This record gives sequence, structure tokens and C-alpha cells, in this order.
Amino acid sequence: MLLPNILLTEQLYDGYDEEYDCPILDEDRVVDELDNQMREGGVIVDYHGCDFFPERWFHIVFVLRTDTNVLYERLETRGYNEKKLTDNIQCEIFQVIYEEATESYKEEIVHQLPSNKPEELENNVDQILKWIEQWIKDHKS
Repeated sequence: MLLPNILLTEQLYDGYDEEYDCPILDEDRVVDELDNQMREGGVIVDYHGCDFFPERWFHIVFVLRTDTNVLYERLETRGYNEKKLTDNIQCEIFQVIYEEATESYKEEIVHQLPSNKPEELENNVDQILKWIEQWIKDHKS
């Protein structure tokens, strides 16, 4: 589930942040909107933050990490303004999302994966699929 797509189509935002040039997420509405689907299971959530998601939703959390030079080029290509670009780079340097994840969920379910090159993307997908397959085997009724 690509959360940014759902946020926009379901209008789960509360205004617009001019400084960052993006919608302001209404976290309570997001959780309310997704709770039933998440309870059913089998959902992968793709988002750039996690501290507002209930712990009960996840069996594993993957935090993608990117070299700051690579990240800078990606964000610059997307047309991020200077403040948004700088803040994203600082978040990566200080591991903000990883720390957020380890503070929000059991540390043993939080894993970091590199996300710099296309082959790393393929490796990450393979690793996540292997984890899913193993989880299914371990939890068959």
C-alpha cells in the first residue's frame, strides 16, 4: 500500500504546508481509514514515517537507508525545494526514521536495508519476500 497515494485519493490530509510544498497528514484519519484493512493482514505499508502507526499493525519494519549523496541527487531530481531537501538529508544523517522505528516498535522487528542502487532494490525485495514466506510457514494454522 503506497500511503501517499491513499492520502491524496481519500483526502486524508489537513491543509497544505507551503514551506515543504506538500499536504499535511491527518494521522488520526489515516489510522481510522486503514485500521480494518490492516487488521485483515497481508498489507505492506510504504511511507516515510512510522511513529503514528499502531504497533499491532506490524510484524516487521524495514527502514530503507540511502547514502546522502545519492539521496541528494534523487530529491533534487524530484524538484524538492532547498529547505525540504536539506531537512531530508539531515534526517538521513541522524537516522531519524530508524530511531523513530526503534522507539515505536520492538527493536527486534526493525531492520535497515540499503537503498542506493537498483540491484539493492532487487535484493531488498528478495529479502522481504523470503521473510514473508517464512512468516507464513511459521504461522500456518
